[in-house]
Amino acid sequence: MTPQSPRSAVPSAAPCRVTVCRGCCCGDPAKVPGVDHAGQIARLRRALGDAAPVRASECLDVCDQANVVVVQPSAAGRAAGGRPVWLGLVNDDDALADIAAWVRAGGPGLAEPPGVLDLYEFTVSRRVGKALES
Repeated sequence: MTPQSPRSAVPSAAPCRVTVCRGCCCGDPAKVPGVDHAGQIARLRRALGDAAPVRASECLDVCDQANVVVVQPSAAGRAAGGRPVWLGLVNDDDALADIAAWVRAGGPGLAEPPGVLDLYEFTVSRRVGKALES
């Protein structure tokens, strides 16, 4: 029996990934005052627990939407047709809670997002979207 690499052993177990922009504008109190920017990431990590990793990214080049969160589908979600969902103006804890609940329910491709997240969703150019995928 040939051992399998961890990546090929359980591809369907790959969870959603959540990326929080913390570049030039996102995370900047001068651009978005009154928000605990560092605390956002910590609260999102606590809310998600082991359901999905949360990572901070350099500028995602959509500064007019600060603060930006991108939810990438799990392997199962992608197989079901899910694609990354870009959320902008995520500047309050209620939005973070809705994002966390959606990801815990399965995220893109597997669960419908809470309706209010439609107000946060936006479409990025292919150039910007490809940069996050790589």
